[in-house]
Amino acid sequence: MNTYDLARGLHILAVIAWMAGMLFLPRLFAYDAEQNAKPEPLRSEMQGLLRTWQTRLLRIIINPAMVLTFVFGLWLIHLDVAARGWSFLAEPWMITKLIGVFLLSGWHGFLAGQRRKIAAGTSKYSGKFWRMTNEIPFLLAIVMVLSVTTEWTFR
Repeated sequence: MNTYDLARGLHILAVIAWMAGMLFLPRLFAYDAEQNAKPEPLRSEMQGLLRTWQTRLLRIIINPAMVLTFVFGLWLIHLDVAARGWSFLAEPWMITKLIGVFLLSGWHGFLAGQRRKIAAGTSKYSGKFWRMTNEIPFLLAIVMVLSVTTEWTFR
């Protein structure tokens, strides 16, 4: 096993963990929002449990997985620069990948902010909204993975 394969494998594992959490958190938000139609005390008890899960998922899985994804991704860039030089960073496939990372990071930040609003009871989004936006991370992942695996270009 060489260093590049190790870095790539660790990066993929971190991405899997990040994506799993990013796909599950909006589902927990949807379940939480749907509790508002239920009577007390069932609503408060269930929302308390869901909010605990949301917090733990974000702090224990999603945030660390994102950090590891960035660390291993930067390691891969370092190894690629050593092998190819800096020019690959200007290739369309890499620019697309980096834009996807930027958008996914923004969605991560949005979800983290919404978790705080949900905990405070000030979120304005419905269960339907969370179900409709649940697949955003996967759509971004499709674009990023296909960009990196095909290394497409305009030539």
